[in-house]
Amino acid sequence: MMKKIALTLSLVALLAPAYVYADTSCATKYPVVFSHGIAENNQMFGFDGSYFYGVKSAVNSRGCNSYYTNVDCMNTKEAKATQWKSQVLSILAVTGASKINLVGHSDGSLYTRLAIANMGLGSKVASHTSVCGPHRGSAVADLVCGVLPGWALSAIGGALDVVYAIVAGDSNSSSAEQAKCLTRSYMATFNKNVPNVSGIYYQSYATKIKVYPSLINMGAFVLGPTWVVEKAIEGANDGVVAESSAKWGTFRGTNSGAWWCFGVSHLNATGQFFGVTPGFSAADYFVGIVKDLKAKGY
Repeated sequence: MMKKIALTLSLVALLAPAYVYADTSCATKYPVVFSHGIAENNQMFGFDGSYFYGVKSAVNSRGCNSYYTNVDCMNTKEAKATQWKSQVLSILAVTGASKINLVGHSDGSLYTRLAIANMGLGSKVASHTSVCGPHRGSAVADLVCGVLPGWALSAIGGALDVVYAIVAGDSNSSSAEQAKCLTRSYMATFNKNVPNVSGIYYQSYATKIKVYPSLINMGAFVLGPTWVVEKAIEGANDGVVAESSAKWGTFRGTNSGAWWCFGVSHLNATGQFFGVTPGFSAADYFVGIVKDLKAKGY
């Protein structure tokens, strides 16, 4: 009897790791590339993963092969698209994969569209997932560019260029142009010139702030004033991007966190402020997105 028990325990010990640790729920067919938006990147102040906080480790622990890309935080879409294309080609070369799954947040869903449609990457992308992407621009950008005189916008932009060269390592920032590239009129022209590529699955997600102010939700608190502006002009929004602007391709819905929380801001969506968002987990949110990509065969 003791020998049988010992043999059973040995078999359990031998087989357990395969069952306990082999979580492949995020093991997509193609690598997942997370691409950031404006004002920050994934290595702010040298801290890796500062933009998509805790996301990479969460999906990789579930079998995903994921990567971050880093482009100039504050530059034109054309400049960012060129930088992004180079990094994607490097990822494909390293992995041996034929395609990637793109998951972009904010402007990361726009310059990637440009690279895919107009810079020859159409055959290298299986799916394009947009989270809080300003596909139709932002009323906040309209306000900034409309209220500030040209000289003031240039002066502020020049000062920001210096800051981002220091804190984010931007090689060639153009902050003033970045602001113009997010206006609704600019994006109307952009969308005409940057069509979706046949054969790529395009989908989008949005988040929204429900109540302001909220001192326990720093993302919602910081973006409270712009949330008020967006809400008055375009309705439900995340403090920067209206829900209507975030819709591109197949719209998968708006996440506002648990029923009791203050909502999910543009910053909270990727876990900024060290992932502290009562009623919402960015890591779990992106795990769900990647799991869904796997289920769809991407």
